[in-house]
Amino acid sequence: MGSIEQTAELLLRLSPTEVASLKEGINFVRNKSTGKDYILYKNKSHLRACKNMCKHQGGLFMKDIEDLDGRSVRCTKHNWKLDVSTMKYINPPGSFCQDELVVEESEENELLLLELNPPNPWDSEPRPPEDLAFGEVQITYLTHACMDLKLGDKRMVFDPWLTGPAFARGWWLLHEPPSDWLERLCRADLIYISHMHSDHLSYPTLKKLAGRRPDIPIYVGKTERPVFWNLNQSGVQLTNINVVPFGIWQQVDKNLRFMILMDGVHPEMDTCIIVEYKGHKILNTVDCTRPNGGRLPVKVDLMMSDFAGGASGFPMTFSGGKFTEEWKAQFIKTERKKLLNYKARLVKDLQPRIYCPFAGYFVEAHPSDKYIKETNIKNDPDELNNLIKKNSDVLTWTPRPGATLDLGRMLKDPTDSKGIIEPPEGTKIYKDSWDFGPYLKILNAAVGDEIFHHSSWIKEYFTWAGFKDYNLVVRIRSRVDVIRHVVKNGLLWDDLYIGFQTRLQRDPDIYHHLFWNHFQIKLPLTPPDWKSFLMYHG
Repeated sequence: MGSIEQTAELLLRLSPTEVASLKEGINFVRNKSTGKDYILYKNKSHLRACKNMCKHQGGLFMKDIEDLDGRSVRCTKHNWKLDVSTMKYINPPGSFCQDELVVEESEENELLLLELNPPNPWDSEPRPPEDLAFGEVQITYLTHACMDLKLGDKRMVFDPWLTGPAFARGWWLLHEPPSDWLERLCRADLIYISHMHSDHLSYPTLKKLAGRRPDIPIYVGKTERPVFWNLNQSGVQLTNINVVPFGIWQQVDKNLRFMILMDGVHPEMDTCIIVEYKGHKILNTVDCTRPNGGRLPVKVDLMMSDFAGGASGFPMTFSGGKFTEEWKAQFIKTERKKLLNYKARLVKDLQPRIYCPFAGYFVEAHPSDKYIKETNIKNDPDELNNLIKKNSDVLTWTPRPGATLDLGRMLKDPTDSKGIIEPPEGTKIYKDSWDFGPYLKILNAAVGDEIFHHSSWIKEYFTWAGFKDYNLVVRIRSRVDVIRHVVKNGLLWDDLYIGFQTRLQRDPDIYHHLFWNHFQIKLPLTPPDWKSFLMYHG
C-alpha cells in the first residue's frame, strides 16, 4: 500500500466567547454548518476532544447519568461507555481507545479542532523488529540537539549546531563538541534539520561543512515557512536540500527509512522525526510543543526530546509592573517544574525502552548577558531522568559529548557495561571559552550602515514587514548591533527575543500574539530593498 501525505483538516472553530463558556468536564458541541457533533473535555486549562461517534457502530454519545465523576458518556445505541478524560472505553472494558482530535488555539484566541489524516502514518507498511548485532546501531551525542547515528552502513546526523552562537549573540554551546565533529559531519550520508531556529539550523556550522561537502543530502519538512528561507542571503553554498512531505516514509536503503512529522502548535515551522532501522524506531520530538498533535508511536526503542526550558525572552527581559525579581524567579521555577512533569508524563505514556533528554544544552556565555544567565535557570536532565525512573521502568541516558549508546546491546541487556560508552577519562565536557570576536564583528558591521543615517528607515522597515490593521504602540529597547543587523538583513525577531537582546515593558500587560507571531514567523522571505531606499535618499 502506498503512503499518502499527512494533512490536517479543520473540523470545528469556536469563537473566544464560545471558548469562555466551556464548562469544566464534558461539553457537547456541534458544527452548525456541517451538522457534525463533537465532545470537548475540559480539565482546568487542559482540553481533549473527539468526534461524538461511538467506535462500535457509529452511535451518538449522551451524558452518562450513572457517572458521578462527570468524565464518561454513554452511547445511545448499545450503551457503550467512553471515559472522555482518558479517551478509553470503559464498557466494554479494555476494548478500544477513541481517536483523539488535535486542539489548537488560533492567533485570534479561537479554539480549533483538527483531524490529522492519516493519524498514525508510521503504521503504514509496518516492519517487525529484527535482531541487531552489537555495533550495528550506535547513537553518539555531539552537543545540544546534535546526534550522530550509525545505522548499519549509513550515517545520519540531527541538527548540527557545533560552532558559533545561536540567536544573534544570546546562546552559546554549553558542551565542548568532540574534536572530530567536522569529520563526522562530512562522513554523514544524510542530515535532518528540524526547523529554522539557529540552534538547529546553524549557518556557522553549515558554512564549515559546505566548504568540504556542499552536496551533502539535507532533509527538512515541508513547513509553511521554508526551513532554508534565508539560504541565499547566508552565503552558504549547499546544493542538495530536500523538502519532504509530512507523514510519508522516506526510504534510504532496504533497512533504513525515516518520516518527518509536523508540530500541532507550530505546524508552520516545527517538525520532528521517526527513524526506523530493521523495524526498530528512534523518535526525536526535538522542540515540538505537541508533536504530531499529541499522537506518537508507543514503545519505540529510543526517544529523545527537549527538557530544559528557558528558550524565550519571557520573563527575564521584562521589567516594570508585576515583573519584580521575586515574581520572575517564582514564575521560572513554576514553569520549569511544569515542563519537567509534562515530559515525565509523556515518557510514561509512550513507554519507550530508552529515553534521552537533549536539545537544552546552551548557555548565555557572553559577559554582557550575566543577568540572563543567572536568572534563566534551566531544568537538570538528571532530575528529569530520576522522575521518569520513579514512575516507570524506562531506561534513561543523560548524554555527554562523544558518548555512544549501542542500541543492540542496550536492548539485549541494559546492564551491559558496553551499552553506553562514555567519553575517555579527561575529555573536556563543558566549554569554558567561546570565540566571541568574529561573530560580534559581523553584528557590529551593521551599526554604522548608511541606511541608518536616514530616519525614514523606520517607516521603510515596518512597511516592508507588512504588519498592519492593528492598533498597538510598542516600545522595545534592543542592543543596537543586533537590531540593526536584523533590520538590515530582514531577519526574524527570534534573534532579538529568544536571544535575550531586548528589554521590554508592557502597559497594559497583554501578550499580543498577532504582533509577535508576525515578527517571529511571518516576515517576508526576502529582505527590504535598501538599495532602492538609498538611491531614493541619495
